Amino acid sequence: MPFWRSPISTADVARSGRRVGWPTALDGQVWWTEGRPDEGGRTTIMHRAADGALRELLPAPWSARTRVHEYGGRPYAVTPEHQVVFSSLADQRLYLLGEEPVPLTPEGDRYADPLVRDGRVWCVRERHADGGKVSRAIVSIPPDGGEPREWVTGGDFYAAPAVSPDGRQLAYVTWNHPRMPWEGAELRVTRLADGLTRTVMGGPAESVLAPVWKDDERLYVISDASGWWNLYEAGLDGAPPRPLHPLDEEFAWPPWTLGGLPYAVLADGRLAVLHGRGDLRLGLLDPAKGTLEDLELPWDGWQPALAAEGTSVVGVGHGPAVPATVARIDLATGAAEELRRDIDDLPDLACLPVPRPVEMGHVHGFLYPPTNPAADDSEDAPPYVIFVHGGPTAHSGSALDLEKAYLTSRGIGVLDVNFGGSSGYGRAYRELLKGRWGIVDVEDTIAAAQWLAAEGLADPRRIAVRGGSAGGWTVMAACCRSDVFAGGVSYYGVSALAPLNAHTHDFESRYVEWLVGPEDPALYATREPLALVDGVSCPMLLLQGLDDPVVPPEQSAAFADALAERGIPCTYLAFEGESHGFRRTETRAASLAAELAFYQQIFG
Repeated sequence: MPFWRSPISTADVARSGRRVGWPTALDGQVWWTEGRPDEGGRTTIMHRAADGALRELLPAPWSARTRVHEYGGRPYAVTPEHQVVFSSLADQRLYLLGEEPVPLTPEGDRYADPLVRDGRVWCVRERHADGGKVSRAIVSIPPDGGEPREWVTGGDFYAAPAVSPDGRQLAYVTWNHPRMPWEGAELRVTRLADGLTRTVMGGPAESVLAPVWKDDERLYVISDASGWWNLYEAGLDGAPPRPLHPLDEEFAWPPWTLGGLPYAVLADGRLAVLHGRGDLRLGLLDPAKGTLEDLELPWDGWQPALAAEGTSVVGVGHGPAVPATVARIDLATGAAEELRRDIDDLPDLACLPVPRPVEMGHVHGFLYPPTNPAADDSEDAPPYVIFVHGGPTAHSGSALDLEKAYLTSRGIGVLDVNFGGSSGYGRAYRELLKGRWGIVDVEDTIAAAQWLAAEGLADPRRIAVRGGSAGGWTVMAACCRSDVFAGGVSYYGVSALAPLNAHTHDFESRYVEWLVGPEDPALYATREPLALVDGVSCPMLLLQGLDDPVVPPEQSAAFADALAERGIPCTYLAFEGESHGFRRTETRAASLAAELAFYQQIFG
């Protein structure tokens, strides 16, 4: 089959994606972060003035990005005087942004999830000591900088610091190894005068996140005590938390990064909330009445990071044919305003696939058929690529993705799989992966390929699979365990568990215990791709960043060497200066071109 001619080039895809995120609203003004693929992937801070004027605040070569937990999160905060405090990627210090950034913190530590209250910057501090020991605390930094003051220490992890309206109490989320925050975490409140601390909600089998003070004695918080992340009101008097609007839907995503707030409090006491199964839509919840009203907007899904001021809410929305957009919605009038798009110039909308949610037995996914009005689509069964997300406790939504359109406009369909263990469908669905990583995700991915063939949607001889990070593990393992795939593409994938445990970062250093079990060579050999490599019979493409602190390059290189020893066609491409997730224009273009060439060869 000749591939269709497409108006979407590798350069279009590589240049796209400003990665707009982390909005802040104050005094009619809006701030947000913005990635720059054409500037080496650096992250700048943008400002939209009350009169509509737009300007970039952080000049090159500065980059606002925190490496706390390695995945980072919200890297900046805005003071009441409209000054910006940010974390610099280069040295991880906090800086006050003026004509020239001025350091506020000593060298050596990392900071994330900043909050400005009472003239101080509150945040999570991460300290890496000699010998690899990592510790964290919630600290405050004086307005003129200096040595941070520790307020909460002793736990393995902290998130979401929130100071009460009267300034007397500090709320936060904490959890300890070996749990991840979506497995079990606690909402605690510490009285600042004497350090008295109480646990308000949460525990080893309950995930809580995103606390916001309602008043001096009550908080809003999200908990999955019901089996779904729902909103609650929790008091400090010991009374049971009150659910605001119970639903078998999610009001949040798992907190892989720090600083996300999937709801926001409006001036009249109502809440702008995100909720749904799979994608999160924007609604208006009245805590007093318990009512929830969805808003009719151009954006079908939203990033779990909202900001509110008065009757307005600011967030980053998206749709199948609408790029990620910083948008402001006036909830009093319903007016919606675009402030900044992730992509300025879209290709012909007729070349963008329309995703269709599908269920393949118990497995969820989104189907993107080949789409190009200028092409001959008379072929009965086109080739398909199954996309596998990372995490593995993450989720693939239906947001516009030019990487998918790059393929579908060339006659290659895409099936994005949310295998058992993915977020977006409740705690029970997430826990399908407990102790069964390398089994459930692999079986569900293979089942998705078989479903495509059985439904007559794809040529069974021309189905490939691709994924990154934990998704790369699933790709490699699926190719080891099945012959249904014509080829596999792994981006910085995990191939062996013992080296991962030994070298990965602290945040995920115990995650494999939950996913597979305690370290046991015999058990690991039944799951990890490197031990099962004899089962691979299809060609593979492996792509890897050489500066990856999450999945070191040795993981991909070892699998490539093992394939070469067995005579299996394999191409291994390594990129200098790239970390976990490719950010540079040249890398994104080169990797996508290599991926298309790979599909041309295996689908030929």
